[in-house]
Amino acid sequence: MRLRNIPGADDQIAVSPYCIQAPVEHRGLWHHVFQNRHPLHIEVGMGKGSFILKLAQNNPDKNFIGIEKYTSVLLRAIQKLERIPPNEVPNNLRFICMDAEHLNDVFAPEEIDTIYLNFSDPWPKKRHARRRLTSRQFLSLYDQILAKNGTIEFKTDNRQLFEFSLSELSAVQWKLDACSYDLHNDPELNKGNIMTEYEEKFSSFGNPIYKLITSR
Repeated sequence: MRLRNIPGADDQIAVSPYCIQAPVEHRGLWHHVFQNRHPLHIEVGMGKGSFILKLAQNNPDKNFIGIEKYTSVLLRAIQKLERIPPNEVPNNLRFICMDAEHLNDVFAPEEIDTIYLNFSDPWPKKRHARRRLTSRQFLSLYDQILAKNGTIEFKTDNRQLFEFSLSELSAVQWKLDACSYDLHNDPELNKGNIMTEYEEKFSSFGNPIYKLITSR
């Protein structure tokens, strides 16, 4: 999908109080940013931020960081927060503009409790498989920053990407804690499910949503 460039997006992100500038400086010190030691959850490729915003609002006892590499998309998430009355903006939510390849430059070993991957780019060509966020290369990266009992939650509407993800997890011996090929009709796994913008769109077309939860 071609992303429309928004003039001035970089400048607006640079001055937003919701975005962390120079995140590498906070590696291992994120409890200072949030001024508490609550569990830290991140969403990699958060899009316009609807999912992680609702998570933060529903879970004030946890801290959340949304990660998005495209400035024009991240700006939409910032604007979403700016439309909320200031006293209703959750103080347990921050954004970072960065590529997922640099996660271990920003987060210390075992600093993250949960990683959310929602409707990630499927990179359908075989030669691009290592770029998929559920590839063994990225799983190795997540393994460096996840806490001992940390988990990854992955949702997609792409059957091929889901099957690839299951295969990669098996290849590197990650545990499959939960799995559904039809999330919205799974009474247990769908309990408390928060839909992303993509999820609402795809499910409205009748597409099944696939979900897995994995841990080391």
